[in-house]
Amino acid sequence: MESKEKKNEALKSRTGPIQPGAENICVSHAPGPEDIRLRAYEIYLERGALPGSELEDWLQAERELQHAAQPKAQQFLVAGESE
Repeated sequence: MESKEKKNEALKSRTGPIQPGAENICVSHAPGPEDIRLRAYEIYLERGALPGSELEDWLQAERELQHAAQPKAQQFLVAGESE
């Protein structure tokens, strides 16, 4: 058992704590609700701040951001891997 404990101690000494905010490359690069909300608001302002098209603004923002995120997500695909 001593050798196992020594290995664990050696591993602990070589590794540091997980840094808060460290990027996780496994996380999806899909736009989040806050990103979509902000883009939808920009679209609303571009339309002259006229009410009545909230859903259309949201869907347009979602499409734009998803389209923009696709090339970024494809950078992380392993050669020979498909979506």
